[in-house]
Amino acid sequence: MELHERIDHTNLKANATQADLAKLCDEAMEYKFATVSINGCWTKFAVERLGDSGVGVTTCIGFPLGAATTAGKAAEARQAVLDGTTEIDMVINVGKLIDGDDEYVINDIAEVVKAAENHPVKVILECCLLDHDQIVRACQDCVKAGAAFVKTSTGFSTGGATIEDVRLMRETVGDACKIKAAGGIHNQKEALAMVEAGADRLGTSASIAIVS
Repeated sequence: MELHERIDHTNLKANATQADLAKLCDEAMEYKFATVSINGCWTKFAVERLGDSGVGVTTCIGFPLGAATTAGKAAEARQAVLDGTTEIDMVINVGKLIDGDDEYVINDIAEVVKAAENHPVKVILECCLLDHDQIVRACQDCVKAGAAFVKTSTGFSTGGATIEDVRLMRETVGDACKIKAAGGIHNQKEALAMVEAGADRLGTSASIAIVS
């Protein structure tokens, strides 16, 4: 798989405008990225802009904190599907995970997976807030809940993707689901290192610099 095919071309800024999203979509079509990764209010716009280009849409829900109610996250997922999204990125409930409430965490993810209606769900762990054992447990919870991917980071917290986290995630999930590395991937060298460590997909706003 070529590097461009692994990239979710991302703009999740609170102040992103329609012009910014149009530019994101046009760049994704030009460079043939896997998807654009966006906030929910832009899903319908992106779907229409991308048309039949082959570039997908990743709608981010429960973003960036993951602390919304399960019902709220599921509702966001259902709306994203109605608006035409092809994939969903959701944020795990970090506090519940740290509390050891795996039952809540698994149900939280499973309800979004159900609402996503067979669209791939990538679950953001926010690894920078977790220790080794919590990352392992989070990965295990994601697999049990039916997630398609486990993902390192939102890019909005205290740190982004690290090689060590990606390796640990790969060791934990094996072939049970895929891995997305996101947050702080700025150039081709860093991107290739993430792929070598086990990442199937990359989330970045530096996509063009990476493939150029």
